Amino acid sequence: MQRVLVTPRSLTAAPHPAVEALRDRGFDVVYSTPNVLPDEDELCRLLPGTVGWLAGVEPVSPRAIGAAQALRVVSRNGSGVDNLPLPLLTERGIALCRADGGNAAGVAELAIALALSALRQIPFADAGIKAGEWRRRRGGEIRGRTVGVVGCGAIGGEVARLFSALGASIIAHDPFPRRLEVAEDRLRWSDLATLLREADLVTFHCPSLPGGQPILDRLALASLKPGAVVVNTARAGLVDEAALIEALDEGRLLAYATDVFPEEPPRSLALPGHSRVIATSHIGGFTGESVDRVTEIAVENLVRALQP
Repeated sequence: MQRVLVTPRSLTAAPHPAVEALRDRGFDVVYSTPNVLPDEDELCRLLPGTVGWLAGVEPVSPRAIGAAQALRVVSRNGSGVDNLPLPLLTERGIALCRADGGNAAGVAELAIALALSALRQIPFADAGIKAGEWRRRRGGEIRGRTVGVVGCGAIGGEVARLFSALGASIIAHDPFPRRLEVAEDRLRWSDLATLLREADLVTFHCPSLPGGQPILDRLALASLKPGAVVVNTARAGLVDEAALIEALDEGRLLAYATDVFPEEPPRSLALPGHSRVIATSHIGGFTGESVDRVTEIAVENLVRALQP
């Protein structure tokens, strides 16, 4: 019986019918510790004898892959793969499959929700009411604003469409520009420096840079408009955390809204605990609909790779 390891938090917390159906197709399904990212030691314990791996966003080290001598395929329940040692997978001949676009709607809608929460300072007002206070910060509207979308794949494209539908103008940046469902008079493509300089709100939907350096470093932050909002549902490493805190402390940014952290859950609250930061616990694709879509895609990708 072929052994399949399942590690995404959304699938270990509550087994999904599409995953459990693998048992009827002759697979032995093994889960990592429920609802937590498996660490290197747990992966090294679970991967020996595994031929197929339905993987999440957990960091995967060369040591873990070294323990997986029988591994033939890694099937991601999403599109990001920068948590994986790609050269080693290629060297070993291990197939890599992605559930591209399956969680686009969920992540895009969270980006919109974070943007609205930041512009209207909803968490600030909510915390005040709960504390018996009447806190008010003057907010802003999306209509008429310029939104910079960095990365225009399935998620970024949907974000651009939704912001446009709310009355924003879109500046888009992507190494491979493509057709977006946005009216021509509301969309223009630009280089990254122009986008950062001209956008009222910047939202990230791209992978990490090859060298791991942030896009939004101290210099880039200095180029943003005073009172700009930054939304990040993509990768924590896209921003320089220390420089971001400085910009928030000095009032140069209205808010930073993020769903991603270098360490999850974050041990340091220096950034997520800031009064002008809105933080969510990596829930972008954590909707019933998105989990169903990416799980079904990931399972079928895995089966095709193992039973061609």
